[in-house]
Amino acid sequence: MKKITFLTVALFLLISVKLTAQEDTARECTIKYNLFKGDYQSKKYDEAYTNWIFLMDNCKDLSVNIYKYGANLAEDVKKDPVLAKRVYEQRLQYFPTKNPAKVHSDYATFLSKNKLASDDQIFSILEKGYSIDPTKMGVKNLYAYFQGVTDRNKDTNPQKVFDTYDDVLENVTLKLEGYAKKLIPLSDSTKVLSKREKSLKRAYTINSQALGTVEGNLDAIISEIATCERLVPLYNRDFEANRYNSLWLKRSVSRMFNKGCQSEPLFETLVRAYAEASPSPEAYAFLASVLEDKGDLKGATEMRLESFNLETDPIKKAKIKLKFAQAAKGRGQLSKARSLAREAIGFNSNFGKAYLFIGKLYQTSVNNCGKNEFEKRMVYVAALRKAQRAAAVDPSISGIAKKYIKNYKANSPSKKVIFTAGVAPGSSYKIKCWIGETVKVPLK
Repeated sequence: MKKITFLTVALFLLISVKLTAQEDTARECTIKYNLFKGDYQSKKYDEAYTNWIFLMDNCKDLSVNIYKYGANLAEDVKKDPVLAKRVYEQRLQYFPTKNPAKVHSDYATFLSKNKLASDDQIFSILEKGYSIDPTKMGVKNLYAYFQGVTDRNKDTNPQKVFDTYDDVLENVTLKLEGYAKKLIPLSDSTKVLSKREKSLKRAYTINSQALGTVEGNLDAIISEIATCERLVPLYNRDFEANRYNSLWLKRSVSRMFNKGCQSEPLFETLVRAYAEASPSPEAYAFLASVLEDKGDLKGATEMRLESFNLETDPIKKAKIKLKFAQAAKGRGQLSKARSLAREAIGFNSNFGKAYLFIGKLYQTSVNNCGKNEFEKRMVYVAALRKAQRAAAVDPSISGIAKKYIKNYKANSPSKKVIFTAGVAPGSSYKIKCWIGETVKVPLK
């Protein structure tokens, strides 16, 4: 009995000692964490570093701030890539649910920048981040991920490339629409912005520009793969299995439309199936274009009206109006196309694509809106104004808008042409024909 009692007491003491040691460690972790956090926030990085290393070694799951602040200490202060790599790895191990998509994205960027992993390893990390939540990934990494998918599947599995493109583009579009809505009230010239509002406007603008660049790069990649010759047999093959799959139909119709495959009989089949599977504003807009091509102008008009009335989001209403404008252009109704594009701008005053569209309408009319070189080149001035407006109001397309600006400027009347025409530089000039806009004669 005495032996049992002794063993019980010994076991109790052992447990007590162990618990006390754990409590001491926990207490030390808390103390060192508070010291580390205080020093870091006070920018006393050398003092913070000593306690941080202790936390990295002994208190790995205490707080995610060990890794949030630690990444800066390792990368920017100590400039130690190996240590920084450890920060990312431990964070993913001990805090796997704390914004994991962004962490994977940042980790991939870090590894690529410091050449600490192969392309396949980096792609694998991006793939993990994308599978968790693509909206939390960095803009450049969304593009890098899509490029990786394309490189690995374009010859063997083009459908995977198309599906990934659609996923990425939809996420980019959602982000762009979100920033567009935020920028509209901040772009009011009559409003005096606070310091915070100016900061937000700058951030939204930068992010929109980055997203717009990615959008353009995505289109450049997919354009090489998504040809009518490749799309038609692929969608013919998969149609029956996806006849009632609204998402598949939406993506197939959109891609064929964007690639100019509307003359293919399959396009009408897909559009009608899409409208039946998903009676949505977008589906009805596509159906309107089909009806119009078949000569049913009344039906097309009714369908466009239905499409527009179903949509409640002004940003998306603007996009629908622009589709109508594009359809009118296709019919050669340039004035109507401009009116519809202006209506689109009425729903989204920062809709740069609508301004660019009007500029391109003008460009196509150069030879029809002037009898001599001066008159024709003044049409480019009108187009230039629209491109400049597009760049000014919509950061998402500022990059492409600048290319149009450069082209239109190059084609504007030179000093010699202006002098020969007997017109004063800086004077007002009204463009002839359907354009009818008054612009300033260039001073150059």
